[in-house]
Amino acid sequence: MTTLPTTPLDCRMYESKYPEVDTPVMIQVKEIGDVCTHVSLLEYNNIEGMILLSDLSRRRIRSVGSLIKVGRIEPAMVLRVNPDKGYIDLSKKRLSEQDIQVCEDKFSKSKLVHSIMRHVAETLELDLEDLYIHVGWPLYRKYGHAFEAFKLIVNDPDSVLNPLTREVKEVGPGGKEVTKVVPAISEDVKDALVRNIRRRMTPQPLKIRADVELKCFQFDGVLHIKGAMRKAEAVSTKECPVKIKLVAPPAYVLTTQTLDKDQGISVLRKAIVACSQEIERHQGKLIVKEAPRAVSEREDKLLAEQLAKLSLQNEEVSGDEDSEEEEDTGMGSVDLESTNSLIND
Repeated sequence: MTTLPTTPLDCRMYESKYPEVDTPVMIQVKEIGDVCTHVSLLEYNNIEGMILLSDLSRRRIRSVGSLIKVGRIEPAMVLRVNPDKGYIDLSKKRLSEQDIQVCEDKFSKSKLVHSIMRHVAETLELDLEDLYIHVGWPLYRKYGHAFEAFKLIVNDPDSVLNPLTREVKEVGPGGKEVTKVVPAISEDVKDALVRNIRRRMTPQPLKIRADVELKCFQFDGVLHIKGAMRKAEAVSTKECPVKIKLVAPPAYVLTTQTLDKDQGISVLRKAIVACSQEIERHQGKLIVKEAPRAVSEREDKLLAEQLAKLSLQNEEVSGDEDSEEEEDTGMGSVDLESTNSLIND
């Protein structure tokens, strides 16, 4: 069986050297031949496998290129394994949708575990396979997947790592060799592992945002809008603090941060309802322009830049009393002085 040249930083992800028959694995296409496709098994240190063209699809093949491409990473089902002769036969057409989902989920977790293990081994100049033998694979056996153990390590590393041990042979009294049980890894390795796991696996809060228009043309409309904003923010929970800010009259944005996307969206919806009910009591109106949704860092950065620009513009004209009076009597917009105060609320 052919493999790529190995170094102390090359190692399979799982304890078994070869995959079991009838299990899905993640492969990368290396070469497409006339009768078969050669692939490497990414979870097994890139050992070589083969897919016959007849195993690419259940349907009649008109173009191999439409089914598989060199460099593509995708799941395949293991049909046969013969370690003695170096054969691993795989199939794409035997995969079900469930097989694909299971394979992709497992590979995603395994890849993260492997990345952390490899980084620790590289940083501390350790043999990666030795680290797997004494840490990674025992955690796979005990927890079903090392990823599950790593999640526990984020908050309680000692309960997961301290039970791991290894046996070492030492020369005892009288020159006799004795076997001694010691911790599986040193404190330096443990600290590095925990540090990397926490850096890579500590959940990051999601930013949830909704865009609305808020109007009130009644007397003291500005005050009624501010009251509605307070009602929206009063919906805040400890896990999901709600903020509402003016972008440019009549546009406002509601935001929250949370580890639970569904919870964050639910809280913003409640905030919108509370805000809408309060402004309608004063014959005002709230229109949802963009429903609550998770936003990217880029969207959040653009919003911050927009708010900063607005704040700067307000500061430049804050002494213009005529403009202030005009905005105050218009009822439909927030005056510039109030705009600045609303942003800072």
